[in-house]
Amino acid sequence: MSTTHSAASVPRLADFTTDLRVIPLSFICIGIGVVGAFLALILLKLIYLFTNLFFFHRFSLEFTSPAQNTLGYLVILVPILGGLIVGIMARFGSERIRGHGIPEAIEAILLRGAKVEPRVAVLKPVSAAIAIGSGGPFGAEGPIIMTGGAVGSLIAQFFHMSGAERKTLLVAGAAAGMSATFAAPVSAVLLAVELLLFEWKPRSLIPVAMASATAAAARHYLLGVGPLFPIPEHHIAMDAMGLAACMLVGLLAGLLAALLSSAIYLVEDGFARLPVHWMWWPAIGAAAVGIGGYFFPQALGVGYDVIASMLDHDLTLKVLLGIFLVKGIIWSVSLGSGTSGGVLAPLLMMGGALGGLEARFLPHYGTGLWPLVSMAAVLAGALGAPLTAVVFAFELTHDPGVLLPLLISALVSYGLVVLTLPRSILTEKLSRRGYHLSREYIVDPMESLAVEEVMRTQIARLTPDASLDQLREALQVTDNLGVQRLFPVEDQNRKMLGVVPRWDLEQFVAGRKGPSLSALIIGTPVTAYSDERLTTVVQRMASSGFTKLPVVKRGEPEKVVGIISIADLLKARSAAQETEELRERVLQLSVPLVFRGQDDDDSKRGVS
Repeated sequence: MSTTHSAASVPRLADFTTDLRVIPLSFICIGIGVVGAFLALILLKLIYLFTNLFFFHRFSLEFTSPAQNTLGYLVILVPILGGLIVGIMARFGSERIRGHGIPEAIEAILLRGAKVEPRVAVLKPVSAAIAIGSGGPFGAEGPIIMTGGAVGSLIAQFFHMSGAERKTLLVAGAAAGMSATFAAPVSAVLLAVELLLFEWKPRSLIPVAMASATAAAARHYLLGVGPLFPIPEHHIAMDAMGLAACMLVGLLAGLLAALLSSAIYLVEDGFARLPVHWMWWPAIGAAAVGIGGYFFPQALGVGYDVIASMLDHDLTLKVLLGIFLVKGIIWSVSLGSGTSGGVLAPLLMMGGALGGLEARFLPHYGTGLWPLVSMAAVLAGALGAPLTAVVFAFELTHDPGVLLPLLISALVSYGLVVLTLPRSILTEKLSRRGYHLSREYIVDPMESLAVEEVMRTQIARLTPDASLDQLREALQVTDNLGVQRLFPVEDQNRKMLGVVPRWDLEQFVAGRKGPSLSALIIGTPVTAYSDERLTTVVQRMASSGFTKLPVVKRGEPEKVVGIISIADLLKARSAAQETEELRERVLQLSVPLVFRGQDDDDSKRGVS
């Protein structure tokens, strides 16, 4: 048997599994960060270009709000034209450009080995720019996340890399794009961890953070410094009423997040029943955008200017209701139609409008507080990423005084959505494609236990010259896990010569196999160290094909201290399940002895 899978080939235990490969990956990700910043610039300029072309019929790369158009009734046709173009691009270019970007990035990571087609890197930003530039009520962050991820994946495919390394570079590109778009490098890394990486390991965290930081630094020269929505700092000393108000904001934001998530997929189901090809769906959905934009132009486009106004001014009730209702309806309909656009900016906008409405009856702590808190809470509930939402809101405003209310409201919203919806707005799409994704990140119980904690130590040991009676006696050895399945063979000095599987030993005793016991010995068995984590042993069993291993000590590879098998590994799972389900009262209330003694004296005297 080959020794390539033995414990001796495994490095000594350490807190982390990262090796020197993280260094070249980090340097590559620095380059990806620069590329991501330029991609963010290109996408924003494309959005500005198509906005000017569609609504003002001029060639310009400067920002102009579509709400300022003078098209009259013709504004209804503009989003329809954009939706038609996007549908054609998806039909004849790549269906991967449909959707809001983050689910597609997750799908590429989990189902396609972090491999993205080159044409997606081109078609996704162009289609998103057309959709948003023609009035689509979307954000730029979803497309830039998908585009940056596509470029990161393409760069990875030019190198000799593992699937895990390709995933790291894909996520690095996505984080770089978000970091440059919003001047939010920390929240971009948190979003990568909470939504894309599905792990917290130095091997991926360090390169992704390098890409995000580089993109944020490059943004200063390309798009200007942050924050994106500067507001006066709030110096808050909240009382009980303020804290209760934060919980109420979180509760209402969670309800809105759940409602929006359900509405999108309800609309998507409705489009699926239409007797027309999905290529026409974006144009059909865009009709709702055009009608809504005619009656309330502020709902058109990305809406960054509207978000800034909500945070810096107390908007009128009419404007807040228009944002809340019109933006919510046209966003749900158009996104459910399968067009190309992001979710972050619309969620911020609708959450801000909800907060503006709540500010009319909640305690006043300064202009823009409750819209900002509600924005973060809606984002936390909809994405299922509370830490990202809190840090994101802080980085958008650079206002440290709001961190406490942000944290309370985001967690309340997140908790409500977790308890009411089985999946988030992002993972529901994956579920509909037949892939279930768990969002609970925990340490594997097999990572917390060592081999010596679960191995079988009461084992029968054989010698090469053992008699048949001794072999029959060894076959009778049992414990709470049943019979022994692997037998170490040792010399007179207790040094392991090899192992014999139970089946071979039974056949030998029955006289049906082997001229001698020595002929059955596997001389170079796959082994496990007594101090190894069970996760390592599981991987070794999977790669070698052997499910029963002799256990040895480090420094003494010929001394067997036990046997470990699949049944032993299940002990870790059972222990973890017990901690989840077994409920017991550890401390019991009892009457103090001094009172017990008094009661005894009273009973002796007949006192009741």
